[in-house]
Amino acid sequence: MNAPEFAATGTPRRTGIDSPHRLKIGLFSSNLSGGLAVTTVPESWSGNWADNLALARLADQAGLDFLLPVARWTGYGGAGHYAQSVLDPVTWAAGVLAATRDISVFSTIHTAFHHPVAVAKQIATLQEIGAGRAGLNIVCGWNKQEYEMFGITLPDDHGTRYGLGQEWWDVISNLWSSESHFDHAGPHYTLRGVAGLPRPAADKPVRVLNAASSAQGREFAVRNADVLFTVLTELEKGRADVAAIKQAGTAAQRELGVFTPCYVVCRPTRAEAEAYHRHYADTHADHAAVERLMALQGVHSQSFPPDVYERFRIRFAGGSGVYPLIGSPDDVAAELARISAAGFDGVTLSFVDYLAELPYFAAEVLPRLARLGVREALEVAA
Repeated sequence: MNAPEFAATGTPRRTGIDSPHRLKIGLFSSNLSGGLAVTTVPESWSGNWADNLALARLADQAGLDFLLPVARWTGYGGAGHYAQSVLDPVTWAAGVLAATRDISVFSTIHTAFHHPVAVAKQIATLQEIGAGRAGLNIVCGWNKQEYEMFGITLPDDHGTRYGLGQEWWDVISNLWSSESHFDHAGPHYTLRGVAGLPRPAADKPVRVLNAASSAQGREFAVRNADVLFTVLTELEKGRADVAAIKQAGTAAQRELGVFTPCYVVCRPTRAEAEAYHRHYADTHADHAAVERLMALQGVHSQSFPPDVYERFRIRFAGGSGVYPLIGSPDDVAAELARISAAGFDGVTLSFVDYLAELPYFAAEVLPRLARLGVREALEVAA
C-alpha cells in the first residue's frame, strides 16, 4: 500500500515538533540497524542511508512531526548482530534536513563524548540547513561499555552525570545567546574566549528533548528541556507520571511536553498482528541480544516471577522494552488515543521494517486518529 499523497503548497503544512496536533507522532531509531526490534527475521530494518532517506521523505509526506535517532557506539551481539551498524545522528540529521520540507529532525548527542563548543556549532548549522527544524536530544549517559570505548570512566552516580550535562548545556546556551566572547570556569570545563557563529535565530529556537526516568534526570529535563521523553509501562502509571512531570514544570514556570516511545505491529486484523508479533518477537527473537539488552537495563530473571520476566523478554525483542501497539488499525488508533488521554503530548514509533509498514499506518491509522480528535486531518491531493 502506498502512502497518501498530500497537496503540495509553497508553505509548510504544519510546524513539525510545534505542530497543532494534540498527539505529536515521530519515528524513533531508524538510524540503527534493527531499529528497536531485536529479531533475526530477514526483513529486519537495514538502518542504511538509502533506506533512511526514503523513510524520511515518506514520513515528511505522510505528515509525521519529527524524526528521532539514537546514538549508539557498540552493538549487543547475538545471532542477528543487533545494533551493529549505526549512522551518526548529527551527519544523518544534516542529510535528512536537506532532503525534507516540514518534519523536525533531532540529533541525539552524548554530553560525555562531545565538546559543547563543537556541538553548538553543529546544531546551529543544522538549524540553518533545516530552516528552523533542527532539534537536540541530550543524553547524559548510561552504557558503561560505550564510556570505556572513549577511555572514560562512567560515574556511578546520576548526580555527577547530570552535573556534567548541566554545565555542558549551560556552555551551549551561553554561546547561542552571548553577543561577545566569554570565559567559562566550572568543574568540567575551563574555557577562554568562547564565541561562535552562526547562532540559532531567536524566533526559531532549537527544541530540546531529554529522556529521563530517574529523579535527577527528570529534574534536569524540567530545568532545560522542551520535551521529556519517558518510558510507558502501563497507562495508569503513565497518567500519574505525566501529571507529576507537568506539575514540576509548572512549579519551575516552564511548559514541558511529555513523549513516550512505542513499537507498532499493525495489520488488517488483530489476529494477523498478534501472529506476526509472535513470529518475530518470540519464535525468531535474537535471544542472546535480548538478554544482554535486558541486563544492561537492569531487568534480571532472578528479579521477577517467570511469567513477568517472559512478558518483559517478548517486549524487549519486540521493541527494546518500549510500549507495544499491536492490532488492527482500529486497535492501534484507539490505544494511541488512550495514550493521549493519559496526558502524553507525543509518541515515537518504530517498526520491524519501517519502509514497508509506515505506508499502511499512514493510510489507515492517521485518518482514524483525526476522527478521534487527537490529530489534525491533512489536505489530501485529488
